[in-house]
Amino acid sequence: MIDHQRMSAMRIAARGDIRAMFDVRLAVRENLLAPGEVTEEDVQRAIEESGRGWVIEDGGRVVAFGIGDAGNRSIWALFVLPEYEGRGHGRLLHDTMVAWLGSSSPRPIWLTTMPGTRADRFYRLLGWQEAGPAEDGQIRMELTPAAC
Repeated sequence: MIDHQRMSAMRIAARGDIRAMFDVRLAVRENLLAPGEVTEEDVQRAIEESGRGWVIEDGGRVVAFGIGDAGNRSIWALFVLPEYEGRGHGRLLHDTMVAWLGSSSPRPIWLTTMPGTRADRFYRLLGWQEAGPAEDGQIRMELTPAAC
């Protein structure tokens, strides 16, 4: 049972969070990850070299995370445990990453997601525009930071 009285806290992700981030990533119901598609080394590079990650904890447990890639100006990952959806964690991570990526340039930020998913609807509600097809049946979406 989830204790709704506990306060969730966001902080910058560290190498020691990677396993917990995978636990969140593998728990989602859509945009499933194939085994070996993303490695712990990929995540480590994403949060230590090419970008920055954030986690949201509830009672010391990572319940959501996001990773922005400054090198290519993208939202690399944004995932919330299913039982923590609808609490604003995704929006907080989204806004944090957009602000961080937008602080260095007014050029558009991009991401890919599967069409027709909850993620697709989430991003559209936040002003993202479809910018064409991407690999594996996904769509590319873009957002101009000034539009936020």
